[in-house]
Amino acid sequence: QVQLVESGGGWVQAGGSLRLSCAASGRTFSSYAMAWFRQAPGKEREFVGGIYWSGGNAFYADSVKGRFTISRDNAKNTVYLQMNSLKPEDTAVYYCAARYTGLLSTTRDDYDYWGQGTQVTVSS
Repeated sequence: QVQLVESGGGWVQAGGSLRLSCAASGRTFSSYAMAWFRQAPGKEREFVGGIYWSGGNAFYADSVKGRFTISRDNAKNTVYLQMNSLKPEDTAVYYCAARYTGLLSTTRDDYDYWGQGTQVTVSS
């Protein structure tokens, strides 16, 4: 059974930073694509960015490009989302997701496993 557990959410003032973690367990993740999504109240869940366990660059939504950075620690089976220059519009529940077939996708239905989510609140 695959488990994804997010942590690191919280409250921060605009312009501040937070780092989210996604700890993965249950199987070997070298063939997975890992992504971060977020969902604000009353809105659809949207793709934030993603990375492959096997290597290569991360990919980002235009709304976070230049402010957010995704990285991974293969030894710890953990993916990180470093969020800088946070804005009130970044307020959302942030989810980690894994896709076994390998390719990153911006479509939530393409992902096989999800974490429980962690709340990020940015005040103005």
